[in-house]
Amino acid sequence: MHEHYFTPEVCQAIGNYVYRLIDPRNGETFYVGKGKGNRVFDHAKALLKFDAGTEEMDPKLNRIQDIINERLEVLHIIHRHEIPESAVFEVEAALIDAYAGLTNLQAGHGSNDRGPMNYKELIRKYDLPVLDDDIQEKLVLININNSCNKVDSDAIYRQVRFAWRISKNRAEKAEYILAVIRGVIVGAFVAHEWLPASRDYFPEFSELVGDNTEGRYGFIGQKAPIEVWGKFVGEMGKRIQNKSMKHDQNPIRYWNI
Repeated sequence: MHEHYFTPEVCQAIGNYVYRLIDPRNGETFYVGKGKGNRVFDHAKALLKFDAGTEEMDPKLNRIQDIINERLEVLHIIHRHEIPESAVFEVEAALIDAYAGLTNLQAGHGSNDRGPMNYKELIRKYDLPVLDDDIQEKLVLININNSCNKVDSDAIYRQVRFAWRISKNRAEKAEYILAVIRGVIVGAFVAHEWLPASRDYFPEFSELVGDNTEGRYGFIGQKAPIEVWGKFVGEMGKRIQNKSMKHDQNPIRYWNI
């Protein structure tokens, strides 16, 4: 593995930047990040310090290792440089939104709330009833995939129930599990039992079970009673206005727990 680096002169000239890591085998962008100096090259260097005995390799490092094993090198693209400090998070988030299948473990800043939407989704988001601020129930709000059919409660249930890095103790205290897409509640469910995300407990998700589901949980439950659904979801969904209930980069949000 060749060592790459920018000289101090280049580092000073380019300032804040957003970058892409590209797999030379297929030209696919597999990671988007932001940084300054030689940050773009730090991921490959992290492999040299990786301890397989005590650490779990994340998907990004796995991809880099596969590339190196084939005696190739990751392609490093500085997508935009000299970005003002106030704008670098937004530029990174827009780029993360633009590439599917990234190995990024977290969504871009504000992507869950302001990410890609078609015009109908924008109208639905900003012209829907607003959820009351005075919510006394104990809730877990889970941000699910935007591609989910928002009017199919069975499809929403399938997505929201499996498989999450979640505090099992806190989740078990929740009265209801709310499915959220782009700041809009689209489903409300009752979890009867939280279980490890394994084939034994969730055979219907066997194709999704792998190393990345270790330490994750799913729940077995049902659609919430009609009056609860009406309170939190209504006919087409309810928009979350309370900032404390909104998701940031973590797909899990606890309320009153």
